[in-house]
Amino acid sequence: MLEGFPLVLLLAASVAFIIIATAKLDLHAFLALLIAAYLTALAAGIDPAEAASLVTSGFGGILGYIGIVIIAGTIIGTCLERSGAAIVIAETILDYVGEEYTTQVMAITGSFVSIPVFCDSGFIILSGLNRSLAERSGLSLSTLGVALAGGLYVTHVFVPPTPGPIAAAGIIGADIGLVMLAGIIVSAPIVIVAAMWADKVASNYHIDPNPEMTIEDIKDEYGTMPSRAASFAPLLIPIALIALGSIAAFPEAENPELITGALQRWLLFLGDPAVALIIGAFIAFAIVPDFDSDVTDAWVSDGIKSAAVILAVTGAGGAFGAVLSALPLENLITNTLGGLGIGLLAAFIIAAAMKTALGSSTVAILTTASLVAPLLGSLGLNTEIGQVFTVLAIGAGSMTVSHANDSYFWIITEFSDMETATAYQAWTLATLVLGVSSIIWIVVLQNVAGMVF
Repeated sequence: MLEGFPLVLLLAASVAFIIIATAKLDLHAFLALLIAAYLTALAAGIDPAEAASLVTSGFGGILGYIGIVIIAGTIIGTCLERSGAAIVIAETILDYVGEEYTTQVMAITGSFVSIPVFCDSGFIILSGLNRSLAERSGLSLSTLGVALAGGLYVTHVFVPPTPGPIAAAGIIGADIGLVMLAGIIVSAPIVIVAAMWADKVASNYHIDPNPEMTIEDIKDEYGTMPSRAASFAPLLIPIALIALGSIAAFPEAENPELITGALQRWLLFLGDPAVALIIGAFIAFAIVPDFDSDVTDAWVSDGIKSAAVILAVTGAGGAFGAVLSALPLENLITNTLGGLGIGLLAAFIIAAAMKTALGSSTVAILTTASLVAPLLGSLGLNTEIGQVFTVLAIGAGSMTVSHANDSYFWIITEFSDMETATAYQAWTLATLVLGVSSIIWIVVLQNVAGMVF
């Protein structure tokens, strides 16, 4: 098996292949990651039969861990999208925060909606509302467009069940519940940073909203709107259950008198991410007007179809990760990086390089997690807390930076009526600021957590 410098060259060639195949040859990420897994294993000198077994077990292993969570989260997102619940969430936040803080409202709304919904879908869903609020508040469409895009982006890379962070948790071996809780803590101030950037920088580029519909028109288009409780419940109840499950996992070692016996067992069951998200999916059915079973069945089918691509790419990422885990990378990294103490920054820098080259945040997360997972010990991150913050550092890198090779960049440009040059200044620079702010905040939190735990 290859070792030393030849192994470094092979690793670089594998990453280069993924970048060229996806960015230049337009090969789907699923195939690019699988081919990279097979070729890397064979080129490293792994027995062909073992190489095939590694790819298969890696593919199935990651999906066995998070497959149900991804499907259930996608179903929840479909229900929020089709029912108008996302609009209700925005209106609710607007009522509580106030119209004088419309920029903050759109950023916060985006952060809620993007937990189960892909950020590009979320932006399209809320673009009409964005225009209406820009017109009503007298703000430039660029201001609210960047605020919404930033809010969506932050939780997209930090908070499960969004596929990127949940797949990274599976590959790294981090507890999903802890990743979700830590991701929310990381996201909260960064969402405000996105709103501040929108107010201070994006507002310098005036774009007339030109709304085609008022808020009332948008609501009429959906028909019967769900209640506020029904709109928020599919998001908040699973998060609460997962949080309780994570708390229940600690008492045996830390506080044996706090949660024990049957209560602990039930909390661990209900707090399992797959169970919590399935419960959330059934709660989401309450959003459906008059609980129409035909509509429910169609929405579930659409959600499963949407999840299929995510599952395929995630499984391929797990296969690539399994091959890398079989290579003697840890000794190599210990000898070259062990004394540098760069820890989380290494994960951030690799993810940022992948994001800039590949365009897709999800593929950048998967590729980076696969590269970093075998190196956790060498980087001093092979603890439960270290694994959680590694996932978050990868997430921070995966939004640094969004530019012309990113489909989200063009969605923001198109639905905000931005010129490309304006988008580079208002949005691309924003993602740089968000990424750097995030990794600084993550490092601070890791140090605090290290002192506490």
